[in-house]
Amino acid sequence: MEIREREDEAIVLDFLPNGYPFDRTPAHKKTAIVQALGTKRFTLLELIPKKDVFLQPGQKVYVGEGLREQIHHIMGRLFYDKLTNTGLNTLENTLSELVMANEQKFIKFFNNAQPMTTRMHQLELIPGLGKKHMWAIIEAREEKPFENFQDLKKRVTLIPNPEKAVIRRILSELEGKEKYKIFTE
Repeated sequence: MEIREREDEAIVLDFLPNGYPFDRTPAHKKTAIVQALGTKRFTLLELIPKKDVFLQPGQKVYVGEGLREQIHHIMGRLFYDKLTNTGLNTLENTLSELVMANEQKFIKFFNNAQPMTTRMHQLELIPGLGKKHMWAIIEAREEKPFENFQDLKKRVTLIPNPEKAVIRRILSELEGKEKYKIFTE
């Protein structure tokens, strides 16, 4: 059994100081809500901030075990379709920054991806990558593992922008469109 990796940090996508506008709870009982994206497994989270804490989109908050300075507790996972417009707008930029900050994690995927079945390879799960791309990547990585996205682009000329393809895959997984999850929980 695989042990799930817990999120320790999250990036604020949206801060709703008065809760959700569509929530019918009386105003005096509403609490502030934070929509956030976990930095390790890109988990969408719904958080409750501590009293009198105001957060900005793009701000990093600690959500792990132990003392949290800004977050009171984690309500749970957040479904993609419950993201606010601000949350949606912040999501792609946040993903882009996280993918570039964790470039080695994604390059490791390109270097180590394996066949899933006799007809399907993990590399084919990345949007825009077909059989030709897959074989070009496999042949190039057999000579020498890729060092970064730039190296991948240079050695496999068919791939113009692997980081954008990874971001598209993560977004697709978050939207719930994918059967196989390779980057998200």
